[in-house]
Amino acid sequence: MGEEGGRYGIDELADLGGVSRRTVRYYVQEGLLPAPLGVGRGRHYDRAHLDRLLRVKALQESGRSLDEIRVLLSPPPGMTRSGSGAAGRPGPAGAAALPIPPVIPRSAWRRLELAPGVELHVSNDITLPAPGRLSELAEWCRAHLLRAARTEE
Repeated sequence: MGEEGGRYGIDELADLGGVSRRTVRYYVQEGLLPAPLGVGRGRHYDRAHLDRLLRVKALQESGRSLDEIRVLLSPPPGMTRSGSGAAGRPGPAGAAALPIPPVIPRSAWRRLELAPGVELHVSNDITLPAPGRLSELAEWCRAHLLRAARTEE
């Protein structure tokens, strides 16, 4: 096989994509990658699989969840999936098209505990300040918020 023919075994695809074989199989199972072409020992992946794998990996490295990636890489709203099961495997003959479920907005956040009972939630879109600045903020919270809580008791 190899790159010249545009056909890759799972080991080659995983190596070129910088992931493990297990990750490739998981992405196929989750519908993020199409199933391999061919059957039995002839199963292989092509350039489209590699391009998709690299896209999934890039989106994941940019902080996207697999659910967000699945939505980003799915057909545009209004289109329907043909009768297919999980991971793009063909469904029963004559299966009705399934509507694409509505997208529930998601975002990734980081939770920082600044003091006992005090948390700061920061969107992944925002760059955190240097650790020293975060330590100053945490110290301010401990000094001012905990003191205020003790005086109320």
